[in-house]
This record gives sequence, structure tokens and C-alpha cells, in this order.
Amino acid sequence: MPRIAVGIDVAKGKSEVAVADQSLEILLMPYQVKHTVLELNALADTLRRLGGELRIIMEATGHYSEPVARNLYAAGFFVSVVNPYLVKDFGNNTLRQVKTDKADAVRIARYGIHYWRELRRYTPADDVRARLKELNRQFLFYTDRKIAQQGHLVCLLDRAFPAAHKLFTNRPKADGRLKWVDFVKEFWHCDIINQMSEDEFAEAYRVWCRENNYEFKPRKAFDIYVKSFGLIPTLPKDEHTKSLIAIAANQMTAISQDVERLRGELCDLAQRLPEYPVVTGLFGTGKSIAAQLMAEIGDMRNYKRIKSLPAFAGVDPGQKQSGVYSVRSVVITKNGSCHLRRTLSFAMDVYVLEKPAGDPVYEFYKKKRAEGKHYFVCKVAAANKFLRIYYARVKEYLDGIEDEK
Repeated sequence: MPRIAVGIDVAKGKSEVAVADQSLEILLMPYQVKHTVLELNALADTLRRLGGELRIIMEATGHYSEPVARNLYAAGFFVSVVNPYLVKDFGNNTLRQVKTDKADAVRIARYGIHYWRELRRYTPADDVRARLKELNRQFLFYTDRKIAQQGHLVCLLDRAFPAAHKLFTNRPKADGRLKWVDFVKEFWHCDIINQMSEDEFAEAYRVWCRENNYEFKPRKAFDIYVKSFGLIPTLPKDEHTKSLIAIAANQMTAISQDVERLRGELCDLAQRLPEYPVVTGLFGTGKSIAAQLMAEIGDMRNYKRIKSLPAFAGVDPGQKQSGVYSVRSVVITKNGSCHLRRTLSFAMDVYVLEKPAGDPVYEFYKKKRAEGKHYFVCKVAAANKFLRIYYARVKEYLDGIEDEK
């Protein structure tokens, strides 16, 4: 039976489709298909009439490729979604620089023929995992906005109440509110405190704590009163400055509350996955980090070997050798998920801060530090070790569940 590869170059709302046979001859010249039920069903009918052993190959382009892959998978075709990095320079044997959707569709089809036996069948993620990944991406987006908004608010306070953000811890309450942000809504300029006596400020601070459901500590009031003196504001204590700080503080509170709401939903949804108790049992993974790891790693069945997971995260070391020349230490590939690398960095920070004696990941980190490696090199090496342990424990647990069934 002849082999037929269908290359699909996916874009927003439309795709270019090309078909090649096992001799790399183009059976169907590239043509455009819109991402509608009608046109995708028409594409499926066209492909069925080709006969032969047919496989569909497309690049992973996030939510653009997902409806196409799902539709063709449901139609009963062999669908393979590959990393765009693998297809990027395939078949680039010409001096001409051609980069069009049609040329890319042909390149993808020929890639499918060349790597026919290595193509992996696409299987749609279950609803829980798909929703978990989307929640995590939204959580990361609003976290970045929170960091940016905090920097903006601190910049304003540096000119009205310098170091006000350091008067309290930066840990949010369950509802997302931050004590220092609530504080500067009321005491937005250091001269407000400077013009009070110590007793007047203590009483004002006590009333503020009661109205905002914070614990009042006389010692804390005295500490804030002392630290407010000697500061040099560059913005005047007027309504304009008050308005600027109030707007920035309100935005900060709103974004912080959104982040904590998304964090709660992320953790609740992660508990529905079978590997949740195993992942949360790993050191360095609280509920939030565990949920983010599960969201970005996805189904463990997608990884054939233990090396596949570090490669997907992009924390695997590359290789560089030619003749007698060989580099022993090379940079990581960074070809995988940047979101997963970000979450791994947070997990490794926990190891560095907590220093869990006897933990294999931390002991490996210490070994690399003792060898004189740079701090970030050691963190990446520890992340690689962590992912291998993650793979082994989760895979063993899930295989045990399958055996019980």
C-alpha cells in the first residue's frame, strides 16, 4: 500500500494543505482550507478518496492547530503534531530563501514521508488537562501583570513614601489583598504620618487595622512611625499625588485578587488528576507549583523515555563535537516549553532556600556547586535531575493504576 503524507501549515483561521507520496512527488498542490466544520469535513472527504496508507502531519501552533487536529482525529485519520523546530530547516537544499505557507505545507508533507516510522500519533488531551493548561497560562499572564503593576506602584511610592512596600510582608491574604497596598491607600504620603504625634498615629493605625481586618500591634505602629521620619519625598502631598497612588494601588489589589482566584481554581482542578498525590509529595512542589508542573508536563504517556521530559523542558545539555574537538560543558537546548522552565526555576529556588539534607536533587545541586559550577548551571542541572525523578515516580504510579484495572 503506497504511503501518502498530508502536510498542513496551520495559521490563524486557515491552513495550507499539500499531499505528497512516498517518492516525494506532490499529489495535490497546496491549497487553502478554512477552519470551519464545512471545509474541514470537505478536506476529510478529499483525503479519504486518495487511498493508500495516509498520515497527516502538522506543526504544533498552540490553539490554532488544536481544532484541525481534533477534527481530523475524530474523522479516523492518523494525525501527528510535531514541534516546529524539527521541521524548520528540513529539506532546505536551495540557495533561494522561500518562506511561504504553501512552501511550508510541502516541506511538512515531505518531512512526514522522510520520518514516516518515527511519527507519533496525536491523541487529544482530556478535558481536565486541557483546562488545567489553559488556566495555568492565564495564571502566568496575570502574575506577570501583577509584577509589572507592583513595580509601577513602588516607583510612585519611592517619590511619596519611600520604602513603604517594605513595612509589611509581601504575602497576600486568602482573598488576594496585600497589607502594604491597603496601607498606602490610607497613608499614601510619609508627611501624613510625620505631621502626627506618636499617639495620634497609633490610634489612626489601630482604627485602620480594625476597618481592614488586620491584627493591631502597638510595636508595629511604633516601628512604622519611626521609619517614616527622615524620608525625602519628591512628590507633594496633594490631591494629584493621592489620586495617582490610589489608582495604582486599586489596580494592584484587583490584579492580586485575580491571581489568587486563578491559583485556587488551578489547585482545585489539579486534584482531579490521578498523579496529584505523587507530584505534591515531591519536595519543592507545594499545591501551586505542583499544579503548574502538571499543567505544563501534561499526560505522562506522551513521553516514551526518561530523557524525553528534560528535552521537552529544554533543560537537557546539548552536544558539540567535531573531530578531535569536543566541548565538555555546553548550554542547554531551550527547545522546549519556556513555561515549564519557569515553573522548574521556582521549584529549584525552594531547594536552594530550604536545603533538604539527604534529598537526591539537593545533594546533586550541592555536588555541582562543590565542583565550582555557576549557581544557574547548578539550578538547571538540579532541574534535570528533578524531572527524571518526576518521570520515574509518576510513571510507576500510573502504571500501577493501569495494572489494577
